[in-house]
Amino acid sequence: MSQDQVLIVEQKGAISHLTLNRPDKRNALNDDLVAALDDFFSAVPSETRAIVVSGNGGHFSSGLDLSQHVAREPLEVMAHSRNWHRVMARIAQSQVPVIAAMSGAVMGGGLEFGAACHVRVAEETVRFQMPEGLRGIFVGGGGSVRISRLIGPDRLTEMMLTGRTYSGIEGERLGLAHHVVPEGQALEKAFELAERIAKNSPTINGFIIQAIAQIGTMPPEAGLYAESLTAALSQTGPDAEEGLRAFLEKRPPVFR
Repeated sequence: MSQDQVLIVEQKGAISHLTLNRPDKRNALNDDLVAALDDFFSAVPSETRAIVVSGNGGHFSSGLDLSQHVAREPLEVMAHSRNWHRVMARIAQSQVPVIAAMSGAVMGGGLEFGAACHVRVAEETVRFQMPEGLRGIFVGGGGSVRISRLIGPDRLTEMMLTGRTYSGIEGERLGLAHHVVPEGQALEKAFELAERIAKNSPTINGFIIQAIAQIGTMPPEAGLYAESLTAALSQTGPDAEEGLRAFLEKRPPVFR
């Protein structure tokens, strides 16, 4: 693993493995690292069916690199926040599923990044925290929207006011993670899930990510109509034909 890159990208079959590589900063997200994520997600390799994200050095990410923000003007902070929103939206809207393997510190901007991923695996010893209130700042990477949707505005408010820390076990119960595993096993579990997801139809994976996110923002009747449209598109293509034939022939489907 090269130590001079802030983001290590490794292709392992149909899975792209992204490693946040600032271990001396507990993988704090500086401008270079956010730009590297932007570059990758703007041109995901065509052979990639699933993406695993982890952190080097025992931590997922301790959040925003505050050393870059000591003396910024309001409009500079606004521009920086909007850029984060753009990059996090690119991750959240990726048609290739993103699985986060979370260990150690998952704090502030690191948790905002994790919330943009589609599947989250946390080790029991993870420390989930939103410490912005303790630092005299407000969230700027999408947490007020994405994390609120996961755990509710009331609980996010309390987290930010008090600096409360949740373990991986507690975070899984709240919705910050989907899976919780013993310390040291998050990456293995993330790859297990990625391999399973990579066998799905890429088209259906994209529909699941895109459609459910949009339907969640719609009035109920509009959401149901969008569901019917998505079902119609998904059930009339070659992937649906292969999936149904495989079921009838009692074999695993092979999607192209």
